[in-house]
Amino acid sequence: MIVQVVTFLCVLGMVIGQVLFKLSANSFNQTGSYFALKTILILFMTLFIYGITTLCWIWVLQKVELGRVYPLMALAFILVPLASHFIFGERFPPQYFFGVAMIISGVVLVIRAY
Repeated sequence: MIVQVVTFLCVLGMVIGQVLFKLSANSFNQTGSYFALKTILILFMTLFIYGITTLCWIWVLQKVELGRVYPLMALAFILVPLASHFIFGERFPPQYFFGVAMIISGVVLVIRAY
């Protein structure tokens, strides 16, 4: 059970990291410099979260086969755009939701195979 929780936290870490990368890109557009305090703080925060996520992922892989947990990483393809919608106001074409349904179906299919 704890492995599944940590795996999901790894997915959330990836999602948060992607949102922070977008925030750093927006900050760079505003400041014009990667070395502006706001931009560099966001970048370092992103790298810190990715570092912690990587260490957690290595722990997960010590406990479970890669092929068994890696399909859960596909959830990031759903959660990142959802976060971008709520945080940045991004919109999606209708076929996006068809793709999301296919991803969810695929993840469920692969997980049930084990």
